[in-house]
Amino acid sequence: MIPRTLHLALALLLALPFAACTDAATPPLVKISTINADTPEPTRFVVRGRTLVDLQQPEKPLFFRGMGYSPFLPGETPMYGVPPANDNRYAGHLKLMQDLGATYIHVFPRLLPANFFAALDKTDLVYGQDTFVWPYEPDFLDPAYQERTLKDIREIIDHTYKVGRPDRLVLFSIGDELQAANIASTNARHPGRHDFTGKHLRLTNRTAAEVAMAQLVDGAMDYELRTYGRRHLYCHTSWTHVGPVADRPDLEVSADNVFLPDMGDLVCLNIYTYANGVRTSPPGSTTGTTYQGYLEQLAAEMTQPILVTQVGLSTSPIAPKPHVPGFGGHKVADVPKTFESVWRDIRTAKGKEHFAGLVFFELQDEWWKSGEDPDDTTRHEPEDPEEWFGIYEVDAQHRLTPKGEIPATVRRLFAEP
Repeated sequence: MIPRTLHLALALLLALPFAACTDAATPPLVKISTINADTPEPTRFVVRGRTLVDLQQPEKPLFFRGMGYSPFLPGETPMYGVPPANDNRYAGHLKLMQDLGATYIHVFPRLLPANFFAALDKTDLVYGQDTFVWPYEPDFLDPAYQERTLKDIREIIDHTYKVGRPDRLVLFSIGDELQAANIASTNARHPGRHDFTGKHLRLTNRTAAEVAMAQLVDGAMDYELRTYGRRHLYCHTSWTHVGPVADRPDLEVSADNVFLPDMGDLVCLNIYTYANGVRTSPPGSTTGTTYQGYLEQLAAEMTQPILVTQVGLSTSPIAPKPHVPGFGGHKVADVPKTFESVWRDIRTAKGKEHFAGLVFFELQDEWWKSGEDPDDTTRHEPEDPEEWFGIYEVDAQHRLTPKGEIPATVRRLFAEP
């Protein structure tokens, strides 16, 4: 068993300037991430080897049946800093998730209101807190950016303890889907930054962008421990376009910019069936799909538990980007087949025991994306796939109604072992 403090990505090799990569006798550098041995474990959800367990039932590794959740309804948006309304919608939304058989909610708003947590108290659901960081920053290591982002993170942690339910919280995810160009620009600005030693995390043979995210995770972990005397699981959520599986021809980063999101306790990754890195994967060992092929290589290369934090399909009437096949334009009737396929892929994959769950993105359509103008929240735009990932649609009266057989399919899959 690999100790929880040592996470080696054995298959991900660096081609950094100080490596004599042209010398066949020189061993390749290995990316290393460790958590200090004296850093306290979380009090409920913990890592054991390459699995997650709930200390209330430690005999059985966890596999979360997850649902992504952002409660904003037509006419509402988080884009101007306004939190979700503290009204009665949450009891109904959480009941839908319970009826689907979900066990885990991956929440995206920074500061969910008291009524959400009151509704959560009436269920057996647990949740993970996504923590947005600006992914388009030209330099993720810029001190002003780091301090500004840590201030936001500290506010979210404070909110968890003052309004939220820390005993029901599984993890904090620090950052989500950094952009490839900004990863590359950060690394170009700091060509000598390969290592990081924080109060709780240590990284070796890394890129500057990886160091930047490690600094944020380390700062968040340290703030929680100093302020509240305990901590939760931590991760950074990434996507397949920038790694960590590196031997794909369609990655959006060069080999020396591949991003490994292991700065924390587990690997959190958004894995879409049509995404770069996935569609060019070899066939899986059981189902023969490229999705399973990606999962199997991921499981073989990572030495931490893996949580698939997003998978889904947009049912936008228009697919606006011919160069991104699969991003939008899916018929509602065709979605269940894909959901069934990805469930079979992950549940039968070689290395399946290292996956801690799968989260369908998401409960309901989001009219507020992509925020082109102040009135965007009032229009369900047919050419914006970001607005159509829900398994429920939302009408102008804010009612959530099933998209065909998609919810019934999720319910059936979540009921399986």
